[in-house]
Amino acid sequence: MATTNDIKNGSTLRLDGGVLWNVLEFQHVKPGKGGAFVRTKLKNVVTGKIVDKTFNAGTKVEFANVDRSDMEYLYHDGESFIFMDTQTFDQIPVSETVVGDAKGFLLENTTVTVATHEGDPLYIEMPAAVELEITQTDPGVQGDRSTGGTKPATVQTGATIQVPLFITTGERVKVDTRTGDYLGRVN
Repeated sequence: MATTNDIKNGSTLRLDGGVLWNVLEFQHVKPGKGGAFVRTKLKNVVTGKIVDKTFNAGTKVEFANVDRSDMEYLYHDGESFIFMDTQTFDQIPVSETVVGDAKGFLLENTTVTVATHEGDPLYIEMPAAVELEITQTDPGVQGDRSTGGTKPATVQTGATIQVPLFITTGERVKVDTRTGDYLGRVN
């Protein structure tokens, strides 16, 4: 069994009766008075809920064995997303709840990292940015404003993002997969 001194960003802990939590941030704190402690920000791998939790330094914690592997997204069969391991060519179904908001930026043949625990997919990690084609957007109308405006645009995956007024239907843009923000045109 490990201690709180072994906690690192990205590690997965098993707390509160077997619930899995990802460590988003951690900080060892040694105040002038009293004992040291570890302040963490944890994300529940099933629900996505983020909580702050403080541990006394040296407290025993249980780490969960989470396997991360690069997989290629193949297709959506109506119920789940099918991914193929790029090393073994094994195909696994991943439910829509596990994929979450990433489905709005997931194109066929995109390589992502799939984290599994005891064979069950926990979450997927998308690349930081993807290139998508604008399938529908209204023409931008210039008005009286001092800063650049934005308008909604639908991309080829069906997601709606905000783009600058000069973007037209058919253009390719770069989109941040974490926030859904427009990053720029792609030539």
